[in-house]
Amino acid sequence: MSRLSEGLSGIGRPVLASLEFVGDCAELSWQSIRQSWRKPVEFGETIHQMAFLGAASVPIVALTTFSSGAVIALYSADILVRYGAGNLAGGTVGLAVTREIAPVLAGIMVAARGGSAMAAQIGTMAVTEQIDALRALNVSPIKYLVIPRLVAAALVLPILSLVGCYAGIFGGWLVSVYASRVPSGSFMQSLQQFVEVRDIWGGMLKTVVFGLIVSLVACREGLRTKNGAVGVGRSTTSTVVITMVLIYLANFAMTWLLFRGR
Repeated sequence: MSRLSEGLSGIGRPVLASLEFVGDCAELSWQSIRQSWRKPVEFGETIHQMAFLGAASVPIVALTTFSSGAVIALYSADILVRYGAGNLAGGTVGLAVTREIAPVLAGIMVAARGGSAMAAQIGTMAVTEQIDALRALNVSPIKYLVIPRLVAAALVLPILSLVGCYAGIFGGWLVSVYASRVPSGSFMQSLQQFVEVRDIWGGMLKTVVFGLIVSLVACREGLRTKNGAVGVGRSTTSTVVITMVLIYLANFAMTWLLFRGR
């Protein structure tokens, strides 16, 4: 019986932790919605977070999507040319980049760079009692810390996805034209034929959800940080791991809803 009890306890702990995580995120979301209409509006902090999450992330998003688009072209263009379908290279690269590569990599890069930093910053404030000081001054941590990050992430991720679309397609064009000998005109014609505006908008819509996931998880983990520097490191690691898993799950669900059958 003791082994059975220990086994059930081992199963129950992850379930309870998952339910606690969902409850915390739901409560944080609800409090953010409630307080978002109250004054004062933290425009300065929101702009600062937009600059940190958006402008500072452009080089890494552009580089990763450029490389990924080039790799997609490296595999697909050679095969297409071999079977006489080289004129489809542009559409193949364009659909892969706009629907999947650009939005997912934008979310992952911001999670790794911005989400970890947000969790570390808020976690440091929590363990040094700065969060308690804000409450003592009648300043809501949700209003001052959480809402600006939610808004900033939801606004800048679609722009990063668009940057990734251009970079990824450019990388695919370079490889297709100069490595696989696909005519540039044929590549561009295929791109225009198969890639529609709704493909780009669909990818950008994904990143709105990814941005909310990144900022919400980072703020939740940061606010719950305890045990000093060790706790800050644990919160940072948890933020990156949980965020990446949720981004991939959300990407599958949104791809099913937006692009299934197209």
